[in-house]
Amino acid sequence: METFSPPERLPATNLADAMADADFILIDDEVFEAEYLRAPDEYTVADDVVIEAKRGDTEIELTCAELDGAQHIGEGVFRLRSGAQLRFLSSATIH
Repeated sequence: METFSPPERLPATNLADAMADADFILIDDEVFEAEYLRAPDEYTVADDVVIEAKRGDTEIELTCAELDGAQHIGEGVFRLRSGAQLRFLSSATIH
């Protein structure tokens, strides 16, 4: 009898897929809890906030302009033009 194994989820290579279902964001080796995520689309303008995240008393906001031009550098990690590195994580990937 054959057994079924679900396919392993590969790291996303585009920003919208990476953001989907993320509970946490790793930003330059610090984990933030995702409070608001909106994948940029054709209706998003440069100053729209697309990410809000919190770590303790620290809150961050990133705009569409800050994510524009983000480069996938491997393993689901994206480098922003500012040099910051982002990785979107779900609760299942935090151990």
